[in-house]
Amino acid sequence: MDINTVTDVLRPRRRGEIGQPRPGDAFLGGGTFLFSEPQPGLTRLIDLPALAWTPLAAGPGGLDIAATCTIAELYAFEAPAGWTAAPLIGECCRAFLASFKVWNMATVGGNICLGLPAGPMISLATALDARCLVWTAEGGERLLSVPELVRGPRDTALAPGECLRGLEVPAAALARRVAFRRASLTPLGRSGVLLIGTLGRDGSFQLTVTAATRRPMRLDFAVLPDRAALDARLADAIPQALYYDDVHGRPDWRRHMTRLFAEEIRTELLEGTP
Repeated sequence: MDINTVTDVLRPRRRGEIGQPRPGDAFLGGGTFLFSEPQPGLTRLIDLPALAWTPLAAGPGGLDIAATCTIAELYAFEAPAGWTAAPLIGECCRAFLASFKVWNMATVGGNICLGLPAGPMISLATALDARCLVWTAEGGERLLSVPELVRGPRDTALAPGECLRGLEVPAAALARRVAFRRASLTPLGRSGVLLIGTLGRDGSFQLTVTAATRRPMRLDFAVLPDRAALDARLADAIPQALYYDDVHGRPDWRRHMTRLFAEEIRTELLEGTP
């Protein structure tokens, strides 16, 4: 779709060229959402790919993912040996159910900053303890967890002029055992429920609930709970009003599937526990 309100496109080569924000600005990553519907208040695009950030960088401390890394680049990533959680990358990329054209344009940062419940990069980053590196308008930086950044549908903690620079995924999170569950109302439909469970080497258990809820939910346990304790925690942490309601699923169905998948994940991870 043409956006005929845009009068200026900025292509910065370094951070200092971005300058101060002004009304009508939008950061442009892949543009797969930005160009999908009218943007009446938009007057200037700031083209982030012009900054030429390295898409992915793996090291002893973990994995750094640039906000401009495309889904295709992330999917093609070959994880080092020992990163047992790496299969989650492929699972979450495939949850897009998008064409190769979208995969080659859509970015990790764009999916997170859009804040939609079904955003699979939100699911992946939450489950892997990713920290979001945010560039502030004043020239500084701040770090946020994904649940801190994504507050609800199309609602993030980014202030005017702030930009998501990338994600920092710790090596410890990538070394966990994982279990993945996803459901939609149709075989090729948008995610209505997406749960990820991770089990650390110290026995700690983390359950991430996305797509079913208005914002990403992360439940942490010191040890793998029994069925009753897990069910009680879900009921306490996620009230009925927090379950999302749209054409891709009713709240009561999403709540039922969340409880069902949570128990399946718990059981799967329990089977491999000494």
